[in-house]
Amino acid sequence: MNYLPGTASLIEEIDKKLLVVLRDGRTLIGVLRSIDQFANLVLHRTIERIHVGQEYGDIPRGIFIIRGENVVLLGEVDSDKEDKLPLKEVSIDEILEAQRIEQLQKQDKEKARNKALMERGLTPHIDTHDDF
Repeated sequence: MNYLPGTASLIEEIDKKLLVVLRDGRTLIGVLRSIDQFANLVLHRTIERIHVGQEYGDIPRGIFIIRGENVVLLGEVDSDKEDKLPLKEVSIDEILEAQRIEQLQKQDKEKARNKALMERGLTPHIDTHDDF
């Protein structure tokens, strides 16, 4: 089997359904239509999949252009296994509300952690990275 160097290896993935995880944590699923030498991607029929616990929701996004430097993970979706996910699909409104609640819980937990560190005389690490 011959392997192509660098982004040229993505040529074999054109017209296949791919899952792409971005630096900001979003998960996109779509059909790869185009790539360039910088690994910039064009996805067609793209959905943004949001996972919270054992539930997920899909938000239709259409054509999506992704800058190559924002890609963390890229892989082909196995359509046979995609239908057999052990997850429950919920509506967009339900998953967005669940995501909001999950983010608030994380913030509360982080505040409690930082308070405990401050009480012990330690400086908490302040994360300046915004997830979205």
